[in-house]
Amino acid sequence: MKKPLLLLLIPIALMFAKENEFSLIVQKPFDAALFSITQDYDREISAVGFSKNFSQSSQQGQVYTNAFDYLSSISNKYGSMIHLIKVNNKAELLLSKMAPLNRFTEAVALLKTPDNGYFVGGHTLDGQLILAKLNANAELIYTRLFGTKNYDRMHNLIGLSDGGVLCVASSTTSRAANESLFESGLGNNDIYIIRFDKNGAKLWEHKYGTSYDDEGVDAVEATDGSIMVLAKTSYDKHKDVTLMRLSENGDKIWLHHYKGENLTIPTRIIRLRDNNFLVVINIYDEMQKEHIRLIKFDLYKNVVNQKDIFTTYPSGLNDIAEFSDGTLMGVGYVRDTHNQDALAMLIDTNLMMLKQEHYGDENYDNFYALKVLHNSQVGVVGVHTNPTSQESNMWIVKLNQDATMAQIPLAAAGFYEQLKKLFADEIAAKQLSISQDLTIELIDSRLYFDIGSHTLTQTQKIFLEKFAAKLIPFLHKNQELLSSLSVNGHTSSEWGKSSFSNTYLNNEELSMQRSFSVLRYIFLEQNPNMQQWLTQKLKGAGLGYAKRLRNKGVEDKEKSRRVNFEIELKSKED
Repeated sequence: MKKPLLLLLIPIALMFAKENEFSLIVQKPFDAALFSITQDYDREISAVGFSKNFSQSSQQGQVYTNAFDYLSSISNKYGSMIHLIKVNNKAELLLSKMAPLNRFTEAVALLKTPDNGYFVGGHTLDGQLILAKLNANAELIYTRLFGTKNYDRMHNLIGLSDGGVLCVASSTTSRAANESLFESGLGNNDIYIIRFDKNGAKLWEHKYGTSYDDEGVDAVEATDGSIMVLAKTSYDKHKDVTLMRLSENGDKIWLHHYKGENLTIPTRIIRLRDNNFLVVINIYDEMQKEHIRLIKFDLYKNVVNQKDIFTTYPSGLNDIAEFSDGTLMGVGYVRDTHNQDALAMLIDTNLMMLKQEHYGDENYDNFYALKVLHNSQVGVVGVHTNPTSQESNMWIVKLNQDATMAQIPLAAAGFYEQLKKLFADEIAAKQLSISQDLTIELIDSRLYFDIGSHTLTQTQKIFLEKFAAKLIPFLHKNQELLSSLSVNGHTSSEWGKSSFSNTYLNNEELSMQRSFSVLRYIFLEQNPNMQQWLTQKLKGAGLGYAKRLRNKGVEDKEKSRRVNFEIELKSKED
Protein backbone atom coordinates (compact mmCIF):
# COMPACT_ATOMS: atom_id res chain seq x y z
CA MET A 1 0.00 0.00 0.00
CA LYS A 2 1.37 3.40 -0.98
CA LYS A 3 1.82 5.96 1.72
CA PRO A 4 -0.65 8.86 1.42
CA LEU A 5 0.54 12.32 0.51
CA LEU A 6 -0.02 14.43 3.62
CA LEU A 7 -0.77 18.11 3.22
CA LEU A 8 0.29 19.99 6.33
CA LEU A 9 -0.97 23.40 7.33
CA ILE A 10 2.16 25.51 7.81
CA PRO A 11 2.13 28.71 9.86
CA ILE A 12 3.43 31.79 8.12
CA ALA A 13 6.64 33.18 9.55
CA LEU A 14 6.00 36.67 8.23
CA MET A 15 3.88 38.23 5.52
CA PHE A 16 3.34 41.82 4.54
CA ALA A 17 2.25 44.08 1.71
CA LYS A 18 2.84 47.75 1.05
CA GLU A 19 -0.07 49.93 2.01
CA ASN A 20 -3.02 49.48 -0.38
CA GLU A 21 -0.93 47.55 -2.94
CA PHE A 22 -1.73 43.96 -3.85
CA SER A 23 1.71 42.56 -3.07
CA LEU A 24 2.08 39.68 -0.63
CA ILE A 25 5.47 38.36 0.43
CA VAL A 26 5.46 35.12 2.42
CA GLN A 27 8.73 34.72 4.28
CA LYS A 28 9.91 31.28 5.40
CA PRO A 29 13.00 30.28 7.42
CA PHE A 30 14.82 29.11 4.28
CA ASP A 31 14.65 29.62 0.52
CA ALA A 32 11.16 29.52 -1.00
CA ALA A 33 9.58 30.51 -4.33
CA LEU A 34 6.35 30.36 -6.35
CA PHE A 35 6.49 29.09 -9.93
CA SER A 36 2.89 28.78 -11.14
CA ILE A 37 -0.46 30.52 -10.61
CA THR A 38 -4.13 29.99 -11.41
CA GLN A 39 -7.48 31.57 -10.57
CA ASP A 40 -10.06 29.55 -8.67
CA TYR A 41 -13.74 29.52 -9.58
CA ASP A 42 -14.52 31.59 -6.48
CA ARG A 43 -12.27 34.35 -7.98
CA GLU A 44 -9.52 33.75 -5.45
CA ILE A 45 -5.94 33.01 -6.54
CA SER A 46 -3.88 29.88 -5.94
CA ALA A 47 -0.15 29.47 -6.51
CA VAL A 48 2.36 26.67 -6.14
CA GLY A 49 6.08 26.44 -5.58
CA PHE A 50 8.39 25.15 -2.89
CA SER A 51 9.55 25.93 0.62
CA LYS A 52 11.96 24.15 2.94
CA ASN A 53 11.83 22.76 6.45
CA PHE A 54 14.93 21.92 8.47
CA SER A 55 13.34 21.68 11.87
CA GLN A 56 14.07 18.02 12.62
CA SER A 57 17.30 16.08 12.91
CA SER A 58 18.17 12.81 11.24
CA GLN A 59 17.87 9.41 12.88
CA GLN A 60 20.45 8.81 15.56
CA GLY A 61 22.81 5.85 15.44
CA GLN A 62 22.27 5.07 11.76
CA VAL A 63 25.39 4.92 9.57
CA TYR A 64 25.10 5.63 5.82
CA THR A 65 27.72 4.80 3.20
CA ASN A 66 25.74 6.35 0.32
CA ALA A 67 24.69 10.00 0.15
CA PHE A 68 21.40 9.22 -1.59
CA ASP A 69 20.45 6.70 1.10
CA TYR A 70 21.07 9.44 3.65
CA LEU A 71 18.93 11.94 1.73
CA SER A 72 16.14 9.39 1.47
CA SER A 73 16.25 8.75 5.21
CA ILE A 74 15.78 12.42 6.11
CA SER A 75 13.42 13.50 3.32
CA ASN A 76 10.27 12.89 5.37
CA LYS A 77 11.60 15.27 7.99
CA TYR A 78 12.96 18.25 6.09
CA GLY A 79 14.03 19.57 2.73
CA SER A 80 12.25 21.09 -0.27
CA MET A 81 8.52 20.44 -0.28
CA ILE A 82 5.64 21.32 -2.60
CA HIS A 83 3.93 24.41 -1.19
CA LEU A 84 0.43 25.56 -2.17
CA ILE A 85 -0.95 28.94 -1.14
CA LYS A 86 -4.31 30.64 -1.73
CA VAL A 87 -5.11 34.35 -1.36
CA ASN A 88 -8.28 36.45 -1.63
CA ASN A 89 -8.80 39.78 -3.39
CA LYS A 90 -7.58 41.65 -0.31
CA ALA A 91 -4.16 39.95 -0.50
CA GLU A 92 -5.01 37.95 2.63
CA LEU A 93 -3.56 34.46 2.90
CA LEU A 94 -6.36 31.86 3.11
CA LEU A 95 -4.36 28.67 2.75
CA SER A 96 -0.73 27.60 3.09
CA LYS A 97 0.02 23.89 2.80
CA MET A 98 3.18 21.89 2.34
CA ALA A 99 3.15 18.44 0.79
CA PRO A 100 6.02 16.25 2.02
CA LEU A 101 6.69 13.24 -0.23
CA ASN A 102 9.24 10.54 0.47
CA ARG A 103 11.86 12.54 -1.41
CA PHE A 104 12.80 16.19 -1.68
CA THR A 105 10.30 17.76 -4.06
CA GLU A 106 9.70 20.96 -6.00
CA ALA A 107 6.49 21.92 -7.77
CA VAL A 108 6.73 23.81 -11.06
CA ALA A 109 3.16 23.84 -12.42
CA LEU A 110 -0.42 24.27 -11.21
CA LEU A 111 -3.65 23.69 -13.16
CA LYS A 112 -7.34 23.92 -12.28
CA THR A 113 -9.61 20.90 -12.56
CA PRO A 114 -13.31 21.20 -13.56
CA ASP A 115 -14.36 20.56 -9.95
CA ASN A 116 -12.24 23.52 -8.67
CA GLY A 117 -9.40 21.26 -7.56
CA TYR A 118 -5.81 21.23 -8.75
CA PHE A 119 -3.29 19.30 -10.76
CA VAL A 120 0.22 19.89 -9.39
CA GLY A 121 3.32 18.88 -11.33
CA GLY A 122 6.90 18.66 -10.12
CA HIS A 123 9.87 16.41 -9.54
CA THR A 124 11.95 14.83 -6.79
CA LEU A 125 15.57 15.45 -5.93
CA ASP A 126 16.66 12.09 -7.31
CA GLY A 127 14.95 12.58 -10.66
CA GLN A 128 11.41 11.19 -10.50
CA LEU A 129 8.41 13.10 -11.87
CA ILE A 130 5.29 13.87 -9.79
CA LEU A 131 1.66 14.45 -10.74
CA ALA A 132 -0.71 15.09 -7.84
CA LYS A 133 -4.43 15.78 -8.00
CA LEU A 134 -6.00 17.74 -5.13
CA ASN A 135 -9.56 18.73 -4.36
CA ALA A 136 -10.74 22.32 -3.80
CA ASN A 137 -9.53 22.17 -0.18
CA ALA A 138 -6.06 21.05 -1.31
CA GLU A 139 -6.64 17.54 0.03
CA LEU A 140 -5.00 14.74 -1.92
CA ILE A 141 -7.06 12.68 -4.35
CA TYR A 142 -4.12 10.80 -5.84
CA THR A 143 -0.44 11.12 -6.67
CA ARG A 144 1.53 9.59 -9.54
CA LEU A 145 5.29 9.08 -9.38
CA PHE A 146 6.72 8.20 -12.77
CA GLY A 147 9.68 8.61 -15.10
CA THR A 148 12.67 6.70 -16.31
CA LYS A 149 15.42 4.99 -14.33
CA ASN A 150 17.56 8.01 -15.00
CA TYR A 151 17.54 11.65 -13.93
CA ASP A 152 14.28 13.41 -15.00
CA ARG A 153 13.06 16.98 -14.53
CA MET A 154 9.55 18.38 -15.10
CA HIS A 155 9.32 21.80 -16.72
CA ASN A 156 5.60 22.38 -17.18
CA LEU A 157 2.15 20.86 -16.92
CA ILE A 158 -0.32 21.58 -19.74
CA GLY A 159 -4.09 21.32 -19.43
CA LEU A 160 -5.77 19.60 -22.40
CA SER A 161 -9.25 19.99 -23.85
CA ASP A 162 -10.30 16.47 -22.79
CA GLY A 163 -9.58 17.24 -19.12
CA GLY A 164 -6.27 15.41 -19.14
CA VAL A 165 -2.79 16.81 -18.68
CA LEU A 166 0.47 16.78 -20.59
CA CYS A 167 3.77 16.70 -18.72
CA VAL A 168 6.70 18.43 -20.43
CA ALA A 169 9.96 17.14 -19.04
CA SER A 170 13.53 16.17 -19.84
CA SER A 171 15.33 12.90 -19.21
CA THR A 172 18.93 11.76 -19.32
CA THR A 173 19.64 9.14 -21.97
CA SER A 174 18.75 5.57 -21.11
CA ARG A 175 21.34 2.91 -21.92
CA ALA A 176 19.34 -0.10 -20.85
CA ALA A 177 18.74 -2.36 -23.86
CA ASN A 178 15.60 -3.86 -22.33
CA GLU A 179 13.76 -0.52 -22.16
CA SER A 180 11.47 -0.79 -25.17
CA LEU A 181 10.33 2.79 -24.89
CA PHE A 182 13.68 4.44 -25.30
CA GLU A 183 16.03 1.72 -26.56
CA SER A 184 19.47 3.34 -26.26
CA GLY A 185 18.21 6.92 -26.03
CA LEU A 186 18.72 9.78 -28.42
CA GLY A 187 21.40 11.91 -26.80
CA ASN A 188 22.89 13.10 -23.54
CA ASN A 189 19.55 14.58 -22.50
CA ASP A 190 16.20 14.19 -24.26
CA ILE A 191 12.74 15.74 -24.46
CA TYR A 192 10.33 13.63 -22.45
CA ILE A 193 6.54 14.03 -22.97
CA ILE A 194 3.91 12.11 -20.97
CA ARG A 195 0.12 12.30 -21.40
CA PHE A 196 -2.42 11.44 -18.68
CA ASP A 197 -6.20 11.32 -18.92
CA LYS A 198 -8.45 13.22 -16.50
CA ASN A 199 -8.43 10.28 -14.08
CA GLY A 200 -4.65 10.12 -13.86
CA ALA A 201 -4.17 7.11 -16.14
CA LYS A 202 -1.06 7.31 -18.30
CA LEU A 203 -2.01 7.24 -22.00
CA TRP A 204 1.44 7.42 -23.55
CA GLU A 205 5.00 8.62 -23.06
CA HIS A 206 7.64 9.35 -25.68
CA LYS A 207 11.15 10.64 -25.91
CA TYR A 208 12.32 13.03 -28.61
CA GLY A 209 15.47 14.88 -29.53
CA THR A 210 18.81 14.80 -31.26
CA SER A 211 22.22 13.32 -30.53
CA TYR A 212 22.94 16.49 -28.52
CA ASP A 213 21.43 17.70 -25.25
CA ASP A 214 17.68 18.36 -25.64
CA GLU A 215 15.36 19.68 -22.97
CA GLY A 216 11.57 20.05 -23.05
CA VAL A 217 10.48 23.54 -22.02
CA ASP A 218 6.78 24.07 -22.70
CA ALA A 219 3.86 22.94 -24.87
CA VAL A 220 0.38 24.01 -25.92
CA GLU A 221 -2.56 22.25 -27.53
CA ALA A 222 -3.74 23.39 -30.99
CA THR A 223 -7.42 23.60 -31.89
CA ASP A 224 -7.16 20.38 -33.92
CA GLY A 225 -5.85 18.43 -30.90
CA SER A 226 -2.24 18.32 -32.04
CA ILE A 227 0.44 19.51 -29.63
CA MET A 228 3.07 22.17 -30.20
CA VAL A 229 6.21 21.55 -28.13
CA LEU A 230 8.92 24.07 -27.31
CA ALA A 231 12.37 22.76 -26.40
CA LYS A 232 16.03 23.70 -26.52
CA THR A 233 19.00 21.88 -28.01
CA SER A 234 22.51 22.46 -26.65
CA TYR A 235 25.84 21.73 -28.30
CA ASP A 236 29.28 23.32 -28.00
CA LYS A 237 28.50 26.86 -26.78
CA HIS A 238 25.19 27.10 -28.59
CA LYS A 239 21.58 26.65 -27.50
CA ASP A 240 19.08 26.38 -30.35
CA VAL A 241 15.30 26.63 -30.13
CA THR A 242 13.50 23.44 -31.07
CA LEU A 243 9.86 23.51 -32.22
CA MET A 244 7.97 20.27 -32.66
CA ARG A 245 4.41 19.37 -33.60
CA LEU A 246 2.98 16.10 -32.29
CA SER A 247 -0.27 14.30 -32.98
CA GLU A 248 -2.63 13.76 -30.05
CA ASN A 249 -1.08 10.29 -29.74
CA GLY A 250 2.46 11.65 -29.53
CA ASP A 251 3.54 10.89 -33.09
CA LYS A 252 5.96 13.47 -34.48
CA ILE A 253 4.46 15.50 -37.35
CA TRP A 254 7.38 17.89 -37.84
CA LEU A 255 10.44 19.16 -36.01
CA HIS A 256 12.22 22.44 -36.68
CA HIS A 257 15.40 23.91 -35.20
CA TYR A 258 15.60 27.68 -34.95
CA LYS A 259 19.31 28.43 -35.01
CA GLY A 260 20.72 31.73 -33.82
CA GLU A 261 24.18 33.19 -33.84
CA ASN A 262 24.12 33.81 -30.08
CA LEU A 263 23.02 31.94 -26.99
CA THR A 264 19.24 31.54 -27.05
CA ILE A 265 17.01 30.35 -24.19
CA PRO A 266 13.33 29.63 -25.01
CA THR A 267 10.95 30.03 -22.07
CA ARG A 268 7.30 29.90 -23.18
CA ILE A 269 4.91 29.02 -26.01
CA ILE A 270 1.25 30.06 -26.08
CA ARG A 271 -1.63 29.77 -28.52
CA LEU A 272 -3.01 33.14 -29.55
CA ARG A 273 -6.64 34.03 -30.16
CA ASP A 274 -6.08 33.91 -33.93
CA ASN A 275 -4.90 30.27 -33.46
CA ASN A 276 -1.31 31.09 -34.31
CA PHE A 277 1.43 30.49 -31.74
CA LEU A 278 3.88 32.75 -29.95
CA VAL A 279 7.31 31.73 -28.65
CA VAL A 280 9.30 33.75 -26.11
CA ILE A 281 13.10 33.56 -26.33
CA ASN A 282 15.74 35.27 -24.21
CA ILE A 283 18.89 35.98 -26.24
CA TYR A 284 22.43 36.84 -25.10
CA ASP A 285 24.49 39.03 -27.42
CA GLU A 286 28.27 39.06 -27.80
CA MET A 287 28.56 41.19 -24.65
CA GLN A 288 26.37 38.70 -22.74
CA LYS A 289 23.57 41.25 -22.49
CA GLU A 290 20.10 39.73 -22.61
CA HIS A 291 17.22 40.90 -24.75
CA ILE A 292 13.87 39.39 -25.74
CA ARG A 293 12.79 37.86 -29.05
CA LEU A 294 9.16 37.07 -29.87
CA ILE A 295 8.34 34.74 -32.78
CA LYS A 296 4.80 34.25 -34.05
CA PHE A 297 4.25 31.22 -36.29
CA ASP A 298 1.40 29.10 -37.62
CA LEU A 299 0.49 25.43 -37.39
CA TYR A 300 2.78 24.60 -40.30
CA LYS A 301 5.91 26.30 -38.80
CA ASN A 302 5.66 29.38 -41.05
CA VAL A 303 6.90 32.52 -39.27
CA VAL A 304 4.13 35.15 -39.26
CA ASN A 305 5.96 37.86 -37.29
CA GLN A 306 9.21 38.24 -35.40
CA LYS A 307 10.40 41.09 -33.19
CA ASP A 308 13.36 41.77 -30.93
CA ILE A 309 12.72 43.88 -27.83
CA PHE A 310 15.72 45.78 -26.50
CA THR A 311 15.70 47.52 -23.13
CA THR A 312 18.23 49.76 -21.40
CA TYR A 313 19.23 47.00 -18.98
CA PRO A 314 19.53 43.26 -19.73
CA SER A 315 16.10 41.67 -19.42
CA GLY A 316 14.24 38.43 -20.09
CA LEU A 317 10.71 37.04 -19.95
CA ASN A 318 9.71 33.84 -18.15
CA ASP A 319 6.00 33.87 -19.09
CA ILE A 320 3.54 35.68 -21.34
CA ALA A 321 -0.25 35.86 -21.75
CA GLU A 322 -2.73 37.48 -24.14
CA PHE A 323 -5.62 39.79 -23.24
CA SER A 324 -8.96 39.68 -25.01
CA ASP A 325 -7.99 42.71 -27.15
CA GLY A 326 -4.88 40.96 -28.45
CA THR A 327 -2.33 42.88 -26.38
CA LEU A 328 0.15 40.84 -24.34
CA MET A 329 1.79 41.01 -20.95
CA GLY A 330 5.09 39.33 -20.24
CA VAL A 331 6.79 38.91 -16.88
CA GLY A 332 10.39 38.12 -15.99
CA TYR A 333 13.43 40.03 -14.82
CA VAL A 334 15.64 43.04 -15.52
CA ARG A 335 19.12 43.34 -14.08
CA ASP A 336 22.08 45.62 -13.69
CA THR A 337 25.50 44.90 -12.19
CA HIS A 338 24.37 44.64 -8.56
CA ASN A 339 20.61 44.20 -8.61
CA GLN A 340 17.83 42.27 -10.31
CA ASP A 341 14.22 43.49 -10.37
CA ALA A 342 11.05 41.72 -11.39
CA LEU A 343 9.77 42.89 -14.77
CA ALA A 344 6.26 43.36 -16.20
CA MET A 345 6.09 44.33 -19.88
CA LEU A 346 3.11 45.35 -22.01
CA ILE A 347 3.31 44.39 -25.72
CA ASP A 348 0.98 45.35 -28.59
CA THR A 349 -0.55 43.10 -31.24
CA ASN A 350 2.40 43.79 -33.56
CA LEU A 351 4.83 42.51 -30.86
CA MET A 352 6.13 46.01 -30.07
CA MET A 353 6.78 46.97 -26.45
CA LEU A 354 4.31 49.55 -25.14
CA LYS A 355 5.73 49.97 -21.62
CA GLN A 356 7.60 48.21 -18.84
CA GLU A 357 7.42 48.35 -15.06
CA HIS A 358 10.08 47.19 -12.56
CA TYR A 359 9.27 45.81 -9.11
CA GLY A 360 11.38 44.80 -6.13
CA ASP A 361 14.01 45.98 -3.68
CA GLU A 362 17.78 46.39 -3.93
CA ASN A 363 18.54 42.69 -4.18
CA TYR A 364 17.17 39.76 -6.20
CA ASP A 365 13.57 39.67 -7.48
CA ASN A 366 12.00 37.68 -10.30
CA PHE A 367 8.52 37.05 -11.75
CA TYR A 368 8.14 33.45 -12.95
CA ALA A 369 4.51 33.14 -14.08
CA LEU A 370 1.31 35.08 -14.67
CA LYS A 371 -2.41 34.47 -15.10
CA VAL A 372 -4.91 36.85 -16.71
CA LEU A 373 -7.83 37.06 -14.30
CA HIS A 374 -11.55 37.40 -14.98
CA ASN A 375 -11.49 41.21 -14.65
CA SER A 376 -8.45 41.66 -16.93
CA GLN A 377 -6.14 42.18 -13.99
CA VAL A 378 -3.14 39.84 -13.85
CA GLY A 379 -1.97 37.57 -11.05
CA VAL A 380 1.82 37.16 -10.94
CA VAL A 381 4.08 34.96 -8.82
CA GLY A 382 7.79 34.76 -8.29
CA VAL A 383 10.54 35.27 -5.77
CA HIS A 384 11.54 38.24 -3.61
CA THR A 385 14.73 38.69 -1.61
CA ASN A 386 14.94 41.29 1.13
CA PRO A 387 17.80 43.81 0.82
CA THR A 388 19.45 42.49 3.99
CA SER A 389 18.91 38.77 3.30
CA GLN A 390 20.25 36.04 1.03
CA GLU A 391 17.14 33.86 1.36
CA SER A 392 14.39 34.04 -1.23
CA ASN A 393 10.70 34.35 -0.35
CA MET A 394 7.44 33.44 -2.04
CA TRP A 395 5.92 36.49 -3.76
CA ILE A 396 2.48 37.05 -5.28
CA VAL A 397 1.21 40.32 -6.75
CA LYS A 398 -1.74 41.53 -8.77
CA LEU A 399 -1.20 43.96 -11.66
CA ASN A 400 -3.57 46.09 -13.68
CA GLN A 401 -3.81 45.59 -17.44
CA ASP A 402 -1.40 48.51 -17.93
CA ALA A 403 1.24 46.68 -15.83
CA THR A 404 0.87 49.00 -12.82
CA MET A 405 0.42 47.52 -9.36
CA ALA A 406 -3.22 46.81 -8.50
CA GLN A 407 -4.65 48.19 -5.30
CA ILE A 408 -6.38 46.19 -2.60
CA PRO A 409 -10.11 47.01 -2.91
CA LEU A 410 -11.49 49.35 -0.30
CA ALA A 411 -14.68 48.70 1.61
CA ALA A 412 -17.53 51.08 0.70
CA ALA A 413 -16.98 53.16 3.85
CA GLY A 414 -13.26 53.23 3.23
CA PHE A 415 -13.90 54.27 -0.37
CA TYR A 416 -15.79 57.37 0.80
CA GLU A 417 -13.08 58.32 3.28
CA GLN A 418 -10.31 57.84 0.71
CA LEU A 419 -12.26 59.91 -1.82
CA LYS A 420 -12.58 62.79 0.66
CA LYS A 421 -8.88 62.53 1.45
CA LEU A 422 -8.05 62.57 -2.27
CA PHE A 423 -9.97 65.83 -2.81
CA ALA A 424 -9.22 67.43 0.56
CA ASP A 425 -7.77 70.55 -1.10
CA GLU A 426 -10.76 71.03 -3.42
CA ILE A 427 -13.19 70.53 -0.53
CA ALA A 428 -11.31 73.07 1.58
CA ALA A 429 -11.36 75.54 -1.33
CA LYS A 430 -15.13 75.02 -1.70
CA GLN A 431 -14.78 73.82 -5.27
CA LEU A 432 -16.65 70.56 -4.69
CA SER A 433 -18.46 68.49 -2.10
CA ILE A 434 -18.76 64.72 -1.69
CA SER A 435 -21.74 63.00 -0.11
CA GLN A 436 -21.76 59.54 1.45
CA ASP A 437 -23.64 58.13 -1.53
CA LEU A 438 -20.45 59.02 -3.51
CA THR A 439 -22.01 61.89 -5.45
CA ILE A 440 -19.51 64.65 -6.27
CA GLU A 441 -21.08 68.10 -6.68
CA LEU A 442 -19.18 71.03 -8.21
CA ILE A 443 -20.05 74.02 -5.99
CA ASP A 444 -17.71 76.77 -7.22
CA SER A 445 -19.80 79.31 -9.16
CA ARG A 446 -17.07 79.50 -11.81
CA LEU A 447 -17.80 75.85 -12.67
CA TYR A 448 -21.47 76.40 -13.53
CA PHE A 449 -22.64 76.74 -17.13
CA ASP A 450 -23.93 79.95 -18.66
CA ILE A 451 -27.64 80.15 -19.54
CA GLY A 452 -28.40 77.90 -22.51
CA SER A 453 -24.71 76.93 -22.95
CA HIS A 454 -22.93 73.60 -22.93
CA THR A 455 -19.52 74.89 -24.06
CA LEU A 456 -16.77 74.51 -21.49
CA THR A 457 -15.00 77.65 -20.36
CA GLN A 458 -11.24 77.78 -19.89
CA THR A 459 -11.77 77.79 -16.12
CA GLN A 460 -13.89 74.65 -16.34
CA LYS A 461 -11.30 72.92 -18.54
CA ILE A 462 -8.45 73.68 -16.15
CA PHE A 463 -10.45 72.37 -13.21
CA LEU A 464 -11.64 69.23 -15.01
CA GLU A 465 -8.10 68.39 -16.10
CA LYS A 466 -6.84 68.45 -12.50
CA PHE A 467 -9.99 66.76 -11.21
CA ALA A 468 -9.77 63.85 -13.68
CA ALA A 469 -6.03 63.44 -13.04
CA LYS A 470 -6.94 62.53 -9.46
CA LEU A 471 -10.27 60.74 -9.86
CA ILE A 472 -9.64 58.41 -12.81
CA PRO A 473 -6.42 56.77 -11.48
CA PHE A 474 -8.08 56.37 -8.07
CA LEU A 475 -11.07 54.60 -9.61
CA HIS A 476 -8.82 52.45 -11.76
CA LYS A 477 -6.79 51.33 -8.75
CA ASN A 478 -10.02 50.34 -7.02
CA GLN A 479 -11.70 48.89 -10.09
CA GLU A 480 -12.75 45.69 -8.38
CA LEU A 481 -15.21 47.77 -6.34
CA LEU A 482 -16.33 50.08 -9.12
CA SER A 483 -19.48 49.50 -11.13
CA SER A 484 -19.69 52.81 -13.01
CA LEU A 485 -18.90 56.51 -13.09
CA SER A 486 -21.78 58.71 -14.32
CA VAL A 487 -21.47 62.28 -15.58
CA ASN A 488 -24.89 63.86 -15.08
CA GLY A 489 -25.89 67.06 -16.83
CA HIS A 490 -28.48 69.39 -15.26
CA THR A 491 -30.35 72.60 -16.16
CA SER A 492 -32.53 75.17 -14.54
CA SER A 493 -36.24 75.01 -15.31
CA GLU A 494 -36.73 78.06 -17.57
CA TRP A 495 -36.49 78.34 -21.38
CA GLY A 496 -37.64 81.78 -22.40
CA LYS A 497 -41.30 81.92 -23.47
CA SER A 498 -41.43 78.36 -24.82
CA SER A 499 -44.32 76.03 -24.24
CA PHE A 500 -44.17 73.51 -21.44
CA SER A 501 -43.27 70.64 -23.78
CA ASN A 502 -40.59 72.64 -25.61
CA THR A 503 -39.14 73.83 -22.30
CA TYR A 504 -38.89 70.25 -21.10
CA LEU A 505 -37.39 68.87 -24.32
CA ASN A 506 -34.95 71.73 -24.79
CA ASN A 507 -33.66 71.37 -21.24
CA GLU A 508 -33.35 67.60 -21.66
CA GLU A 509 -31.24 68.13 -24.77
CA LEU A 510 -29.14 70.83 -23.11
CA SER A 511 -28.46 68.65 -20.05
CA MET A 512 -27.29 65.81 -22.30
CA GLN A 513 -25.03 68.22 -24.20
CA ARG A 514 -23.51 69.43 -20.91
CA SER A 515 -22.94 65.83 -19.80
CA PHE A 516 -21.31 64.96 -23.12
CA SER A 517 -19.05 68.04 -23.10
CA VAL A 518 -17.61 67.08 -19.72
CA LEU A 519 -17.46 63.35 -20.48
CA ARG A 520 -15.72 64.00 -23.81
CA TYR A 521 -13.14 66.34 -22.26
CA ILE A 522 -12.28 63.92 -19.45
CA PHE A 523 -12.13 60.93 -21.81
CA LEU A 524 -9.79 62.61 -24.31
CA GLU A 525 -7.39 63.58 -21.51
CA GLN A 526 -6.64 59.88 -20.82
CA ASN A 527 -4.06 57.62 -22.43
CA PRO A 528 -5.30 54.87 -24.80
CA ASN A 529 -5.13 52.11 -22.17
CA MET A 530 -7.16 54.14 -19.68
CA GLN A 531 -9.62 55.10 -22.42
CA GLN A 532 -10.12 51.40 -23.17
CA TRP A 533 -10.92 50.77 -19.52
CA LEU A 534 -13.22 53.82 -19.25
CA THR A 535 -15.41 52.54 -22.09
CA GLN A 536 -16.62 49.90 -19.62
CA LYS A 537 -17.22 52.29 -16.71
CA LEU A 538 -17.93 55.83 -17.93
CA LYS A 539 -21.44 56.89 -18.90
CA GLY A 540 -23.29 60.14 -19.40
CA ALA A 541 -26.86 61.16 -18.59
CA GLY A 542 -28.98 64.25 -19.13
CA LEU A 543 -31.44 64.84 -16.31
CA GLY A 544 -32.91 68.11 -17.49
CA TYR A 545 -34.29 70.12 -14.59
CA ALA A 546 -35.58 67.07 -12.69
CA LYS A 547 -32.95 67.58 -9.96
CA ARG A 548 -32.69 71.37 -9.98
CA LEU A 549 -31.27 72.83 -6.78
CA ARG A 550 -33.26 74.97 -4.33
CA ASN A 551 -32.38 77.52 -1.67
CA LYS A 552 -35.05 77.86 1.05
CA GLY A 553 -37.58 76.30 -1.27
CA VAL A 554 -36.78 78.61 -4.19
CA GLU A 555 -35.02 77.31 -7.30
CA ASP A 556 -31.39 78.39 -7.48
CA LYS A 557 -31.13 78.70 -11.24
CA GLU A 558 -27.40 79.43 -11.33
CA LYS A 559 -26.42 76.37 -9.25
CA SER A 560 -28.80 74.16 -11.22
CA ARG A 561 -26.81 74.74 -14.46
CA ARG A 562 -24.19 72.14 -13.63
CA VAL A 563 -22.84 68.65 -13.96
CA ASN A 564 -22.20 66.27 -11.10
CA PHE A 565 -20.53 62.87 -10.84
CA GLU A 566 -22.01 59.70 -9.38
CA ILE A 567 -19.78 56.78 -8.42
CA GLU A 568 -21.62 53.48 -8.19
CA LEU A 569 -19.99 50.55 -6.42
CA LYS A 570 -20.68 46.90 -7.10
CA SER A 571 -23.12 45.09 -4.88
CA LYS A 572 -21.97 42.06 -2.90
CA GLU A 573 -23.74 39.82 -5.43
CA ASP A 574 -21.74 41.21 -8.38
